[in-house]
Amino acid sequence: MQPMKKTLLILAAAMMLATVSATAQNQVDKQGRRQGHWIRTDKDGSKIYEGDFVDGLETGTFTYYYHDGTVRIRNTYTVPGKQCLHEAYDEQGRLLARGEYNQRNRDGLWRFYAEDGHLVKEASYKMGVKDGPHVIFQANGDTVEVANWANNHRHGRWWKRLGKQGYITANYVNGALEGRLVAYDDNGKLNREGTYSGGLKHGDYKYYEDGTLTIKEHWNFGVMNDREILLSTPEPQFVSIHDIACFAAQGKAKTRLLLRDGTKLIAQENHDLVASRAGDELFAFANRKSQITVARHCVQGIRKDGEGRDIIILDPQPDFAIFPDEDAVKMIRSLRFEEHSPLEEMMNRQ
Repeated sequence: MQPMKKTLLILAAAMMLATVSATAQNQVDKQGRRQGHWIRTDKDGSKIYEGDFVDGLETGTFTYYYHDGTVRIRNTYTVPGKQCLHEAYDEQGRLLARGEYNQRNRDGLWRFYAEDGHLVKEASYKMGVKDGPHVIFQANGDTVEVANWANNHRHGRWWKRLGKQGYITANYVNGALEGRLVAYDDNGKLNREGTYSGGLKHGDYKYYEDGTLTIKEHWNFGVMNDREILLSTPEPQFVSIHDIACFAAQGKAKTRLLLRDGTKLIAQENHDLVASRAGDELFAFANRKSQITVARHCVQGIRKDGEGRDIIILDPQPDFAIFPDEDAVKMIRSLRFEEHSPLEEMMNRQ
């Protein structure tokens, strides 16, 4: 046989094999159901997925690919077209997730992994709905958080690690905190505790520093009625933040306070500690550099002193002048726009 004819025969045979191969896959029967081996490609010819159908249902192993041909998803069917073991991979071939799909819903226990291969999370589902325990892990395998779910809502005991040894725990009912919440620091000492009703703080809420009670709050369905803070004056006593008109640093270690009834106190705690306990709901810096803080509801306005400098007017007035910084001036002038503000008439006179 002449070489040219032999070459043509080989090419023809190859074309016939290709045709047979093409017709052997991606078949549809008379009912329009996919049958046999299927390969789906994109416009560039890159494989999107590959797998087998029986009467239009996926069966065996279906593999999905990244554009470069790396495996993206592998679904191994135990019930054709309905139930499969799902495995997801990143572009470097590292396992990201493994779990069961039932009628395209996550079902049962799922596991999720980090790039280094360590288990990040275990989550339980019931036909696509979060149901059962969800657990988050650190890289060393220690548990970070445990939450129970029912019908896509947190429901039951919740626990979360704080630091290395500390933790917080509470109870959820249909997605809302309910009952007592407690938190402990790394030394095993109580850090805070309180009660909730319908997801809202309700009743007493307490904060501790190194095991010592320092803040007592009183809540009524999400509304804070009062906060009492511990002050050493020098004997320890609790003072309501509603009774404080202003406080200022006295050196680096102490704080002087003026109460609304005119009482003067010297606390053994420094200004920053008093401020952290008092919070910022009622208070604002009058002068950040001088560490002077005022209760907004005690501010009456601004006046000029003999040298033309701004001075804050408080009720009651402290025995020292408070020269507001730029931020404080903006804060005070903004108070005039609050409904029933005691500043409005005074500011209108200026």
